[in-house]
Amino acid sequence: MTAMYVMHDALRRELEHLAKATARPDDDPRALLRTAAGWELFTTSLHVHHTAEDDALWPALRRTLADRPDDLALLEAMEAEHAAVDEVIAAIDAALADPDGPLDRLGDLVDALVTGLNGHLGHEEDQTLPLIQAVATPQQWAHFGQVHGQKIGPNAPRLLPWLLDGATEDNAAVMLAPLPPPARAAYAAQWQPAYAALNRWNSGV
Repeated sequence: MTAMYVMHDALRRELEHLAKATARPDDDPRALLRTAAGWELFTTSLHVHHTAEDDALWPALRRTLADRPDDLALLEAMEAEHAAVDEVIAAIDAALADPDGPLDRLGDLVDALVTGLNGHLGHEEDQTLPLIQAVATPQQWAHFGQVHGQKIGPNAPRLLPWLLDGATEDNAAVMLAPLPPPARAAYAAQWQPAYAALNRWNSGV
């Protein structure tokens, strides 16, 4: 479960930065987010994570849990929460593309995203991750990890340092261990320094 918790921690970290960035009284948050690397990294990482769950994890668990309706309902709730978060992100992107729209609309949408995604992450940790630990086979879990990695694909040099920003040394070591030695060397020498140089939210948040 290390990868799950590391991803959740990274998403919560960025939600805090997002809320602070869009609450600045002297800036137009639409202009800020349109050009913020932090928004793009956050939405890309979230999309990878949720689509990997939707495509590879929930279908496998449904087969395992076919005779357990309460657990199947939990998986349906996970997918519904994913869809709700996606709708808010799409609405935020639409608001960013409308320079004449009301500023308070974006603030309301960001508040909804912070509340909705934090609620989903807590729900998943409280109920779904224990279920996964109890019933998922090593093969199912390995397939999910493979699909997740494929969806990251060429974005690994950007997304992996983002994911490990603030992670403990032990968790970072677990996440980096599957990489081949050249990739680990590139992470240390190139990927992480390039990420560290980013001003993700355009003001050093």
